[in-house]
Amino acid sequence: MSLESERNLAFLVEVAYIIGKETEIWAVTAPMIKQLPLSFGQADKKDVRTQFAALCYRVKNDKIQVLLVTSRGSGRWIIPKGWPMDGKTPTESAAIEAWEEAGVKGIADPRPLGLFSYSKILDEVEHDLPCVAMVYGLKVKSLARDFPEAGQRTRKWVGRKKAASLVDEPELARILRDFDPRAIY
Repeated sequence: MSLESERNLAFLVEVAYIIGKETEIWAVTAPMIKQLPLSFGQADKKDVRTQFAALCYRVKNDKIQVLLVTSRGSGRWIIPKGWPMDGKTPTESAAIEAWEEAGVKGIADPRPLGLFSYSKILDEVEHDLPCVAMVYGLKVKSLARDFPEAGQRTRKWVGRKKAASLVDEPELARILRDFDPRAIY
């Protein structure tokens, strides 16, 4: 590991420690993906909510593919994500969301890949809710035809660069583009 990689890892461990102390999440961030600054626009930091997301992937013909799903409201391309669940770890919550939103069964890595910010549209009357999502890699073993949100979403396998171009969030695009499980896991 290069000196720069060691410094980046040390910084990420420190950040993960700080995040862990504030939210009771104890994890070491996987190295190799450069985290972009988060953006919450006009939102007050007390208003920001946390979600956990699954970057579902497979390696096919030595090419990394990621699974995107459409959001239920706007139909934009996203990765599965959702709210913390009582009695579940962040990794378990991300894996459950991957099952519910995309029919994914697989193995989730407990080391977060990074964070991305976005605004969750609640409805036409209320303001958007600022959120930050912690992303976990999830190696897909199988896809179910029947899953809880099957009739509400479309899913699509794409390469990393294509996935990055399809999502709206710049931090998520960076995570998708730079993700390489062969280098991280």
